[in-house]
Amino acid sequence: MTKTMSSPQTNSVFGHPRGLVVLAGTELWDRISFSGMQAILVLYMVEQLFAPGHPIHIIGFSWIKAAIEGIFGELSAQGLATQIFGLYVGFSYLTPLFGGLVGDRWIGRRPGVILGALLMTAGHFCMAFEASFLLALTLIILGAGFLRGNLTPQVAELYAPSDGRRATAFQIYASMVAIGAFISPLITGWLSQAYDWHVAFTFAGFGMLVGLIWYIAGQRFLSQEKVAVVPASSVPLNRREWRAVMALTAMVPLCTLFWVAQAQVWNTYNLWVRDHVALKVGNMTLPVPWLQAFDGLSPLLALPVLLLWWKKREQAGIKVDEIVRMAVGCFIFGAAVILLAAGGLMLNDQSKVLLIVPLAFHLLSNVGWLYFAPSANSLFTGAAPKGARGTMVGVYTLSYFFGSVISGRLGSLYEHWSPAHFWLLHAALAGSAGVALLLIAPWVRRATGLAKPDHPIVSDEPGILLEAAV
Repeated sequence: MTKTMSSPQTNSVFGHPRGLVVLAGTELWDRISFSGMQAILVLYMVEQLFAPGHPIHIIGFSWIKAAIEGIFGELSAQGLATQIFGLYVGFSYLTPLFGGLVGDRWIGRRPGVILGALLMTAGHFCMAFEASFLLALTLIILGAGFLRGNLTPQVAELYAPSDGRRATAFQIYASMVAIGAFISPLITGWLSQAYDWHVAFTFAGFGMLVGLIWYIAGQRFLSQEKVAVVPASSVPLNRREWRAVMALTAMVPLCTLFWVAQAQVWNTYNLWVRDHVALKVGNMTLPVPWLQAFDGLSPLLALPVLLLWWKKREQAGIKVDEIVRMAVGCFIFGAAVILLAAGGLMLNDQSKVLLIVPLAFHLLSNVGWLYFAPSANSLFTGAAPKGARGTMVGVYTLSYFFGSVISGRLGSLYEHWSPAHFWLLHAALAGSAGVALLLIAPWVRRATGLAKPDHPIVSDEPGILLEAAV
């Protein structure tokens, strides 16, 4: 496939093409709609959709329930809710691989984004009706695949490969993800508590609709593309390159362990907050999703401090490679989860966990995430053979998918285990991944040619910068 693009218009905003404003704004509204729904989805299923005594009239429900229980065994209503959430998030991470492929080879980037936004808008509006619940999730999953698989590449197309503004552009674009993740749970959490679940879901639908209108209105500022399918040429990998591929593939199960613990933050964690955390502040009871908003804000709070810390260590001559940073991220994230396990020791007069515990968890866990996620993406793009780089990014994405699915299955344990034991399990998963990463690090360095931990941690690949805020 080849793509011919004309340069975008020269009009600029703060030294960047106006197309960046269009794309970043579209991403902001995408995340406002998607994260807003994600923050309340498990609570909605547990408290209303699958609640005891509530009639279930969902199209296709009996089939999907039988299919899930055929794989994972019989599940309670709460266990089914956490598993459906895990599958939903997992497939939302997986479909952009295929949506980007379709846009790249056949329909083009712009039609891909528009199709994705239309599907997501329809899906969010379908959430306003219980009967179309499964259809809604399917539409959103497919829409996320088309939109995200084709929106991000357009940022790179605004700049020449050697343009120094390119990295900054992706940082601006990535900040929209974090801002959306902060704003949307505040709104949907309040709407679901003050009015109704379906009102909150409808807001998410209008959010995506605004994003679609914003994107279409800014078409003239984007690069023009012409898609043409031509025979693809490929050069077989040599033995050294195959060793690198095998080493990186071997790391995927360890990355999965981290994402199992991370995915639980949007899943069963909401139920733990609802059941055990003191949410009353003065005369107001905080909506559970508001803590998800703080999770979206935490990376923006932690990143400047981390950047200063990393710079000072580099100036002191202390350099570590991506694998070590990933391991450190696992340890920090595991320590944060231990805070949740120890929450039972920090109670108020009503035997509720003090609010400071989840707030500290979000800050510390996001420090671990900032260590792990950008470093993992840097490793999988920087150490992969050039001819297999895209494939290896896709292979790494499988860790998101499996991590989300497994977290959904583990969520069913929450009903039967004490909170302390439940969270200690997840802390152990993250910690064991860190230990295993350190153990296999020498072999991975030799196999990938990264024998010395003195190469740059952050790759020049734009996907790395984006992932730091996803």
